[in-house]
Amino acid sequence: MASEFSAAAPSSVEEGAAAPASGVAAAAGPPQDPGSQAADRRRRERRSRWYRRDVKWSPYAFIAPFFLFFAAFGLFPLLYTGWASLHRVELTAPNDMEWIGLRNYTRLLDDEFFWNALQNTFTIGILSTVPQLLMALGIAHLLNYRLRGSMFFRVAALTPYATSVAAATLVFVMLFGRDYGMINWALSLFGFDHIDWQNGSFTSQLAVSSIVVWRWTGYNALIYLAAMQSIPSDLYESAALDGASRWQQFLHVTLPSLRPTILFTVVVSTIGAIQLFGEPLLFNGGGGATGGSDHQFQTLGLYLYEQGWTNLHLGRASAIAWAMFLLLIVIGLVSLAVTRWLRRGEGKA
Repeated sequence: MASEFSAAAPSSVEEGAAAPASGVAAAAGPPQDPGSQAADRRRRERRSRWYRRDVKWSPYAFIAPFFLFFAAFGLFPLLYTGWASLHRVELTAPNDMEWIGLRNYTRLLDDEFFWNALQNTFTIGILSTVPQLLMALGIAHLLNYRLRGSMFFRVAALTPYATSVAAATLVFVMLFGRDYGMINWALSLFGFDHIDWQNGSFTSQLAVSSIVVWRWTGYNALIYLAAMQSIPSDLYESAALDGASRWQQFLHVTLPSLRPTILFTVVVSTIGAIQLFGEPLLFNGGGGATGGSDHQFQTLGLYLYEQGWTNLHLGRASAIAWAMFLLLIVIGLVSLAVTRWLRRGEGKA
């Protein structure tokens, strides 16, 4: 019996030793078909190709809606307006165009109302831009220091910008009323007679400019404040160690650092002044787009509206629109030249 057990033991050991090998072979499985390997390789190549396309074209797909809307509501109206400016066309029959070339543009050179509107636009732009930006600089300088409730003052500075143009203008119309306006009442306390703000030439332009100043001063102040907070504090500390006062730090540290921002606000405010429309239109009350009884505060935007939607001369209105567009291009080129000049001066310094 023992001999039989001893004789059988080696065979069981050999079988046990062979068992793991067969298990490994079973785990490995049968060799993969070359056809399925080729299919997997083609699938991986297809996925990598789609990935490359996704990485390459997805950014264009994300920004495509902007360009589509710009082409539909920006580029097409611009080109159509330029084409209409070369024709005699009325708003009542926009498809009946008669080619006249540059006649609408040469007619503007002899149009006294166009030059009057251009002069009024320039005057209102000066009266609104200069005080607006100076006040914005002062407000931003005050808000740049640590004040109690600084967040409240920042929100309060932006409140006029969020106010409706119509609501703000109607309030200012009551303030500048000839008989019962608060401005004339305050002036009468100092012995001044009542001023007819709306019918005067300079007074009406000053009143319209005050609306623009009130609405946009806080907006520009926050832009200046953001630029001031990006100025390194080391510059102020060095100036203080040299004995510079707060006013000297503002002149010699803050203002030079704000040159690009000031240029930006000047350009944007100038563009806004050229396109000024809502304030003078509503300040005229029910007088339409004439800009007063004697066109004393009619801007280019009002003159364009009067020609296109009151007189129904779509071709002339289109020429005025392109004249304004060319004026904006000139302003952009001037700002570009000034920017390069400032950079050249900083490089030499």
